[in-house]
Amino acid sequence: MKTVKWILAVTAVMFAAVSCGNKTKAPKVLVLYYSQTSNTKTLAEEIATRLGADIEEIVPVQPYDGTYMETIERSGKERESGILPELQPISSDISAYDVVFLGYPIWFGTYARPIATLLDQIDLSGKKVVPFCTFGSGGLSSSVKDLKEKQPGAEILPGYGVRAARMAAVPKEIDNFLKQNGFVEGEYIKLDEFPEQHPVSEEEAAIFSEAISEYPMMSNTSATAAASRSIPGGTEYLFTAVSAPREGAPQMGPMEMKVYVTVEDGGKPEFTQVVR
Repeated sequence: MKTVKWILAVTAVMFAAVSCGNKTKAPKVLVLYYSQTSNTKTLAEEIATRLGADIEEIVPVQPYDGTYMETIERSGKERESGILPELQPISSDISAYDVVFLGYPIWFGTYARPIATLLDQIDLSGKKVVPFCTFGSGGLSSSVKDLKEKQPGAEILPGYGVRAARMAAVPKEIDNFLKQNGFVEGEYIKLDEFPEQHPVSEEEAAIFSEAISEYPMMSNTSATAAASRSIPGGTEYLFTAVSAPREGAPQMGPMEMKVYVTVEDGGKPEFTQVVR
């Protein structure tokens, strides 16, 4: 179906006519992002290109340029100690923008530490904010919750997230996301809602197990219920799963979660995100 034009959707509630004739002022859009491994940068550039938006990267004074484990160790210590990394000044005048697409990788279930610093330095009140992120397993919904708490004066719109293992899907998914949410014109894919879940079958359990088999962090997780819906070229599953307590850390479990898995026609099961 055709979506309502993005300009009309926003200007109808945000902008008055300018003095030059009866024209309305189009919203000014900024794509602001932090990226460690370039995955989030890929999303940011795709969005900025599609929207013709301004774009700027958030750069820490002391880069997180070590290995994965070094980054986890450093950011974990900063998080526990309440330390925020110093950032290089951004050149964009945030006050000049109506819409801010804010991008980040997920660390410890929420936005990366440089974003925490940024949110302490800027005020997004009165602006429309569109989160986008990359992650190993999930974290979009939890980071959005934290973002709303940190910037209560901003209007946080639906966001987009993608696993780092699925970057090849970004162009198609970003295109559909922007159209579905009215940022650009065009036809988009609107999926049916998942039906009520049922006890997981043997076939569904096998699909779940294969989907998570290459992700060690979920090796102790099993599915208890499932639902499925048709998607273009395949099937998407929504599993309710439970993780057993980790060895040596009984306080970490059991934990219930939602796990999304897609199976393209003729393809292997692939999990797309976890919502804890």
